[in-house]
Amino acid sequence: MKTDLQIQHNVVDELAWDPVLKASEIGVTCHEGVVTLSGYVNSYSKKLAAENAAKRVRDVKAVAMDIEIKLPSDNKRTDSDIAAAALNALRWNTFVPDDRVKLAIEEGWVTLEGELEWQYQKESAANAIKDLIGVRGISNLIKVRPNISAVVVKDAIKKALERSAYIEAAGINIMTDGGNITLKGKVRSWGERSEVERAAWATPGVLDVKDELVIAP
Repeated sequence: MKTDLQIQHNVVDELAWDPVLKASEIGVTCHEGVVTLSGYVNSYSKKLAAENAAKRVRDVKAVAMDIEIKLPSDNKRTDSDIAAAALNALRWNTFVPDDRVKLAIEEGWVTLEGELEWQYQKESAANAIKDLIGVRGISNLIKVRPNISAVVVKDAIKKALERSAYIEAAGINIMTDGGNITLKGKVRSWGERSEVERAAWATPGVLDVKDELVIAP
């Protein structure tokens, strides 16, 4: 188990390694494995990239985000501008049936609502707009409403975990309640935990994933 100082240095190195980010813009502190990121970036996608970079580092238990989004004056966008751009982005995305997605924008924060059949469609809707200038955050409230049995869902998740080269599937328990999934057990890193959750969400029929996995390097 690395010390907080070692974890802090590793997170700084990971931020510097990510080509999307300027590490000098982001402050990093660590206490008992909990990393806090602070500073200013000029887009929501960079804020997400910083969070994901910190989560990739071994022994990071949690990430607190104190990063703020500050746009240059010449990049200011009204909520109406963002709404128009977001609607166009959804229309041009082949994975998202835009007639089933509604959006609302308040001070740059986008809320997505509606019902779709697949989790990848829900994720694609958010991904389509996260890089737009002026977006400060996204609340993805789209509901996934597939029609598939819990037994089939559990079996599909189990097989997906067993196929993955990055996951020790034997240490993971999958509990199902309809399309609601609870993951329990131990993983070796935050990255493995994210991979397990991603595999669960990618399974047809999953409505919700409750992650109770414990990181135990």
